[in-house]
Amino acid sequence: MSLSLDRLDRFARHIVLPEIGGAGQVALARKHLVLVGLGGIGSPALQYLAAAGIGRLTLVDDDKVDISNLQRQTLYNERDVGHGKAISAKRWIKLFDPALDVEISDRRIDPSRAAALVEGAHLVLDGTDNFATRLAVSDACVKAGVPLLSAAVGRFQGQVGAFAGHLQGEACYRCFVGDAFDAEDCDTCAEDGMLGAMAGWVGSFAALQAVRILLEDVSGFGDPQWSRVNLLDGIQPGMRQFTIAKDPACKGCGSGT
Repeated sequence: MSLSLDRLDRFARHIVLPEIGGAGQVALARKHLVLVGLGGIGSPALQYLAAAGIGRLTLVDDDKVDISNLQRQTLYNERDVGHGKAISAKRWIKLFDPALDVEISDRRIDPSRAAALVEGAHLVLDGTDNFATRLAVSDACVKAGVPLLSAAVGRFQGQVGAFAGHLQGEACYRCFVGDAFDAEDCDTCAEDGMLGAMAGWVGSFAALQAVRILLEDVSGFGDPQWSRVNLLDGIQPGMRQFTIAKDPACKGCGSGT
């Protein structure tokens, strides 16, 4: 696969980077990424993922755009209010870059549906806002052998972690949070609030990490950083990183499966 002249022009600023180059850009065009959640994280993440030229995108969200979303979900405008997020996101991509292949799912994910959605993908990026969905996606990724990038945000803090529980010695998302959160019982930004720009920071950082993972074994940029979680602090701006140990008894990727 090669890039046409107009694609070379479009991605010229990527191609001149030694860490990406022409080979990296071609690789991105061949990749399939599943984005679960098109809200505060998924919205800005999708804009940068599409801008990076990832060739195939599957967008998953069962929600509709609400006027309160516009404070942080930069993908949408007032004309989208009341319409489904998945179809609105697909419309945005087709206006932004018609060459990208886009599929959507506007049904809620549960364990019975997660497997089919992640099957065959090169990477899943989860930016949803409840643990039940996150754990269903994580378990499906482990079973399908698909890496997972998990991102979360609230108030002035965010986190982005890379998980490959299907690999020996690497943790899955369930190793990180345990089994206590299978119920949909987490706090929401409607209750706690969220700085809009904080969601943008987490979403754009998640997109950067997604490109890093997709370029593993292709370019010098591709260090996937498996089992590591990055914490982003917006109150006293900074980041720190820690490593998650694989849980041998994890029911997602260990002996408890």
